[in-house]
Amino acid sequence: MTAQLPFGDGLRARLGTPGRHRRLDSSPRSRVWRVELNGRPAVVKQIVGAPDAAQRYAREVTALRLASRGEPAIVPGLLGTDDEERVLVLERLEPRRPPREWIVDYATALARLHATGTPEDTGLLPAWSGPAQDDIGSFLRLAEALDVSVPSCAPAELRALADRIGRATGHALLHGDPCPGNDLHTAQGVRFIDFEQAALGNGIMELAYLRIGFPTCWCSTAATAPLMDRAEAAYRTAWTTATGTEPHGDLTDACAGWLLRGDALVQRAHRGTVDHLDRIPDHDWKWGTATARQRLAHRLGVVAQLTAERADLRGLHRLTSDLRRRMLDRWPRLKPLPSQRP
Repeated sequence: MTAQLPFGDGLRARLGTPGRHRRLDSSPRSRVWRVELNGRPAVVKQIVGAPDAAQRYAREVTALRLASRGEPAIVPGLLGTDDEERVLVLERLEPRRPPREWIVDYATALARLHATGTPEDTGLLPAWSGPAQDDIGSFLRLAEALDVSVPSCAPAELRALADRIGRATGHALLHGDPCPGNDLHTAQGVRFIDFEQAALGNGIMELAYLRIGFPTCWCSTAATAPLMDRAEAAYRTAWTTATGTEPHGDLTDACAGWLLRGDALVQRAHRGTVDHLDRIPDHDWKWGTATARQRLAHRLGVVAQLTAERADLRGLHRLTSDLRRRMLDRWPRLKPLPSQRP
């Protein structure tokens, strides 16, 4: 049965009666329509899917309101809400196809989004959380399953790394899922959508998406080194321009943190169900633009490179280098991540 447009009396009183409307493709966790309101296009989004629909709705509404501080705009305008039905009415944007070097504009907009968070926002959104002890244990068991020797110092290094990530300060407004597709490239600039996982934390954790290959995203890509350098420089410049401060945080720690997260190898509906790193030796699976082994091999290579000069992570450097080498020996047909988004 086709879901009816959820546009109740309260929204009609504030925004008028919707005219033509059409259901759009969306994830199973939301329903989305394109509508006409007084001759102007808008979007109606309803958050669905128990048991966390109410929390996801609250996160999205709060994040959109916080991000609306950004000038020029970096999110669509929030025209109205219906808390009971978990409905948002949003400005309809007309996206263009992203340019070939889209990652630079993306990084600039991401920094501007992060910079809209302030210390006074503490408590309005959940605090971002990093890898846990279970993630470390799973990663070390993967090495053992692939017959890769774990350096004696590596477990302590990983525990210290997780502790550093957990203690990293920051009040940046984090998107929570800043994937290609949740960035709309418009004539007025990049705007972000879909804030159901928004949080507050250190912006470096999401800047790491660019280098580590967009870990929570169906569209996993790896830009060339010169383009990556440009994008990261653009992020830092935009953050400094918006805040008057230098970005703080450790990009190497952030990338290593994403490497440890086995749940970042599967789409959201499958997270928290099983140990996904444990599946890697016997099973590979496709998600979007890459397989789980492709994603993992890329992340290992990134962390191995970043830790090469880190005395406090020498065990992790050796472990990631050896693990990646073993994966490529065992599965020689593994391809690198695509360099361009679809």
